[in-house]
Amino acid sequence: MQDRTRRGFLGALNATLAGLGLASRKAEAADTHHAAEGEDYYDKLGVTKIINAAGTYTALTASTMPPSVQAAVARAAKHPVRLHELQVASGEYLASKLKCEAAMVTAGAASALTLATAAAMTLGNKASMHSIPTEVTGLKNEVIAQKGHRYEYDHAIRNCGAKFVEVVTLADYEAAFNERTVMTNFFNAAEQGEISREDWVRVAHKHGVPCLNDAAADVPPISNLWNYTQMGFDMVAFSGGKGMRGPQNAGLLLGRKDLIAAATQNNSPNSDTVGRGMKVSKEQIVGMVAAVDWFLSQSDAAMEAEFRKRADRIAAQLKGIPTLESRVVIPNVAANAVPHLLLRYDQQRVKMRPVEVMAELRKGTPSIELNPNTGRKPGAGLPCDENTIVVGVWMLEPGEDLIVARRLKEVLTKAAG
Repeated sequence: MQDRTRRGFLGALNATLAGLGLASRKAEAADTHHAAEGEDYYDKLGVTKIINAAGTYTALTASTMPPSVQAAVARAAKHPVRLHELQVASGEYLASKLKCEAAMVTAGAASALTLATAAAMTLGNKASMHSIPTEVTGLKNEVIAQKGHRYEYDHAIRNCGAKFVEVVTLADYEAAFNERTVMTNFFNAAEQGEISREDWVRVAHKHGVPCLNDAAADVPPISNLWNYTQMGFDMVAFSGGKGMRGPQNAGLLLGRKDLIAAATQNNSPNSDTVGRGMKVSKEQIVGMVAAVDWFLSQSDAAMEAEFRKRADRIAAQLKGIPTLESRVVIPNVAANAVPHLLLRYDQQRVKMRPVEVMAELRKGTPSIELNPNTGRKPGAGLPCDENTIVVGVWMLEPGEDLIVARRLKEVLTKAAG
């Protein structure tokens, strides 16, 4: 009896353990599925998700990464590597793809500007990296820029202790070079400025001074990724999280091999450098490389055609709005040169200003952000004014164009009623 009881107990115990094992495997499978999906921390943190009918603006977290880039980032997160090896390999790969001498992944375009400046200031003088930005008396630190090219991103260059010298005419430019000149900066998307890219490069090279081109938001077209280095610019900065749809906190610095090497020396993980805080993780580096691969697999014509279709679908849904007129426009500057939808109407018939429409869409569900040039004077290469709604269609996910159209129709129809 005791033996049977013992055997019965062991049998029951084994059955229980087997059951627990099955339950454990089910729980593990559920956890694995949950981990693959990822917990929705926007919901957990109470952060509002938006539909981006504006564009690749940093304040709106720029672009969304395509599935192939998201997958590359997730896979890179699973394995540690030697960072220097990854930096070198990614730089060589990108340089070969982008038809330039050298390349590096940076912590966004602003970081690329800072590192480019540091490279110019410390080229051939590695010991001077310690001096930036507070002890630059013995270093060349004057950067020449056209007056019409001065902008808020100058701060990224001034982070190195650099000082700007402004010029307007070509004669001004010729006369501005001296023994303190370390670099010139050209803002590629500037709407003002008398001096062409070609003349800018030619004069700087005549004086033996490197040229930086800030082309942060200036793809598409895809060919801009090599147009400016091939034009002669010694360094070119791009944002990774805009048209290329890489990680928002990644960017590219492309150009001359010796300058990119100097920029790398001024960058993280090297200590005692101006770039130490501009850390680029393994996930960012891999994500930027994957984004370049994705972007180069696209075509300018196909992207433009898709964006025009989105704009046309929105416009088609709004045909019943009294007096509303629509047109598709590509900005006449280098930045964000993709189709945008412009909407105008008689505010005597539709009694709501465009800025009020923008606010109404923002506070609705789902929350929609229109292009910030809505209801503003002409800017960013767009022929808009106080009576224009600007819809940026290129960052919309599939199906979101119809959601934007529905909300616009609801708001404008109500205002016309």
